[in-house]
Amino acid sequence: MRDRWQPVGILAGVLFAINAVVRLIVWQVGPKSDSKQITVGFVGLALVGLVMAGAGWRWGRRYPMSRVTPDLCVAVAVACLLTVLVGPFFGGTRPFKEGAGLFFAEIWHYLAFAGGGAILGLLVLMALGRDYRAEALKRYAKTRAAKPRKVVRR
Repeated sequence: MRDRWQPVGILAGVLFAINAVVRLIVWQVGPKSDSKQITVGFVGLALVGLVMAGAGWRWGRRYPMSRVTPDLCVAVAVACLLTVLVGPFFGGTRPFKEGAGLFFAEIWHYLAFAGGGAILGLLVLMALGRDYRAEALKRYAKTRAAKPRKVVRR
């Protein structure tokens, strides 16, 4: 049990830490222009997408999709909840201060970047034929070709 959920928790923690650091940077030393702050925020979301693409790539090679999909979804969901409920405190504000519209927009942006990154990593992995299923089929073909044919008597 620990071997499965510990990496998921670590991934969620890394995703939350990226967001917390970006919020802290924008709050403490960031530019005062709104457009520049939004740009820094989107750079942080792009970094989240890159981390998720790497996680999708790594887990897609090791495990079947029936395990990868729930693991990545749980990591993204936990990180998203932490980001929208705890993350604002790292930016010197609190959740729901800017209203429900911004709160839900933040959720949708986070899910789009994180989910898109994971999907991109998995699709590239599948396109290159390096995913778990393709590797299993290669191993099967190799062992099947290595066995001699059985002679059938009639």
